[in-house]
Amino acid sequence: MAKITKEQLIESLKEMSLLEINDLVKGIEEEFGVSAAAPVAVAAGPAVAAAPTSVSVILVDGGAQKIAAIKLYREFTNLGLMEAKTNVEKGNVPVKEGIKPEEAEEIKKKFVEIGATVKVE
Repeated sequence: MAKITKEQLIESLKEMSLLEINDLVKGIEEEFGVSAAAPVAVAAGPAVAAAPTSVSVILVDGGAQKIAAIKLYREFTNLGLMEAKTNVEKGNVPVKEGIKPEEAEEIKKKFVEIGATVKVE
């Protein structure tokens, strides 16, 4: 059988009715054990599956090394010593908001290294 090009296949599809194309799709699904419906269902699904473009890092608990947590918190927030100390002791405070997920993971990693608890949302 002679190999046909993509352009030739498209041209022949243009000449087919929708019923003929439907039969062709079913035949391809049976022959190759695939389903044309799965990718369509994923594409038509909710946009929730997409990764977030901006996230926030929240310091839940400063951990046992409070001084290290305060220093690190000040590094990212540019707050004064007393404000940073109060926030770290209080917990559930934002470290940085509206940042890229990659940057958030780097910040989280630094806090986890000193024993603090953070969450990215």
